[in-house]
Order: sequence, then structure tokens, then C-alpha cells
Amino acid sequence: MGDGSLGRIAALVRQDCRLLVRDPAPLIIRTVMPLLIMSFMQPLFRAALRADDVRDANGAEQSVPGMAVMFLFFLVNVVGFAMFREHGWNTWDRLRVSPARPFELVTGRLVVPLVVALVQLTVFFGAGGTLFGLRVRGSYLALAVVGVPLAACVVMVGMALVALCRSIAQLSVIANLLALLFAGLGGALTPQSVLPDWVRPLAPGVPSYWAMRGFSTVILDGGGVGAVLLPAGVLCAFTAGFTVLTLVFFRTGHRKLSWS
Repeated sequence: MGDGSLGRIAALVRQDCRLLVRDPAPLIIRTVMPLLIMSFMQPLFRAALRADDVRDANGAEQSVPGMAVMFLFFLVNVVGFAMFREHGWNTWDRLRVSPARPFELVTGRLVVPLVVALVQLTVFFGAGGTLFGLRVRGSYLALAVVGVPLAACVVMVGMALVALCRSIAQLSVIANLLALLFAGLGGALTPQSVLPDWVRPLAPGVPSYWAMRGFSTVILDGGGVGAVLLPAGVLCAFTAGFTVLTLVFFRTGHRKLSWS
């Protein structure tokens, strides 16, 4: 990757940073809301975990990673907006005729959402320990080994939907449905042990299941990096799959409808 390519990617990243700084309210809301919901869900999860013989559980062991995973997937919309607004501003054609190649357009639009996802995960787990008494029995490095591929998976889900969807309305609806579906199947809303029997075989088919499995291994079982290599690897595989979808279906010549 030459200096010119890096410069074009950096220009797109700077533009996204300026827009984020100019209007940080959506990011703040997406960060504060999960923290509020954690406080309401913690007593429920405390009872559920103690019923599973985790006798010293205070509920944060499930509420913190659960809400973190659920709301992280709502960031899929952010990736979509970053691409679709170019069509709304009528600047997409200008980008198409610029020296920027499709790879650079995609990469430049992924950097800021990826950083935002990592920052949110850090805030969620930091606040979980400070505000809700979350005790991590395992390695914090292992949490990062799960969190980084989870964040990458989230942004690539967003980019795959950009490639597949015709309008921002389509993307928004599908992204919200996926976030709720992933949360339900993956054990973010309820512990896996209380899911209906017919749901449990489906759970490994969603990335949130592997994220929750990895986080639970660290938080409840005291696992280290070696114990989370499997869930982290599966998250990487999901990320690779969504990347392939993006590469196959993303076309700079596709006309998108920004708000319809």
C-alpha cells in the first residue's frame, strides 16, 4: 500500500472524525443507554446465575457483557450511515471519479466505527467494574482477545449490509433486527441455560454466541488467553465471511437511496 493510498484512506478517516466530533450525541446515547439498562437487568441476571449455581454472582457477570454485545451490534447502523450519507450529499460520484479505489473507500469508512466499537467495549467493562461490581476472574488480555475480533465483526456486518442493501431504510431495519436476533440467540439477553431447547442448537450460528462464550469464560471461569482462542477464532471466521460478502457484492457504481 503506497503513500498515496494511505493518504486517501487517512482523508476519509479525518472526515469521519470531524463529523463525529461535530455531533457526538448519538455516540454518547449509544454508550449511556446500555449502562442504564445494565442497572435494571442486573437483579434479574443475579437470580438467573445463582440458579445456575454461581452462588457469589451479583448479576454484572451477565448484564455487562450481554448489554455490551447487544448494543455493539447497533453500531452496524453507524457503518451504514457513513456510506449512505455520501449518496444523500450527492458526493458519491465525486468519490468514484477520485483516485480512491474501492478498497480504499471501504477501508477508510471502517476505521472510525472500529475505534468507536473498541472504545465502547472498554467503557462498558470499565463502568461494569466501577458501577456494578463486575469481577473479572480471568485475564483482561483475554477479554481483549475476544473484544477485538468482535468489534471487527460488527463493522464488517455493517459493510456487508451496505453492499447488499439498496437504501438506508432497508439497512436500518435489517441491522436492528439482526442486533436483536443476535442478542436473543447469543445469550446476551438471557443466559444460555434458560433459552428454549429449540433455540440452543441455533445459537452457535451467530457471532454474539461466541462473544458471550468468550467473555463468560474469562469473567466466570477465570480463563486466560488460551481458553478463548476458539471463540476468538470463530469471530475472526465470521469477520472473514462478512468481508467476502462485501468484496463480492460491493460495487462503487451501485446507486443507493439515502433515506428511502
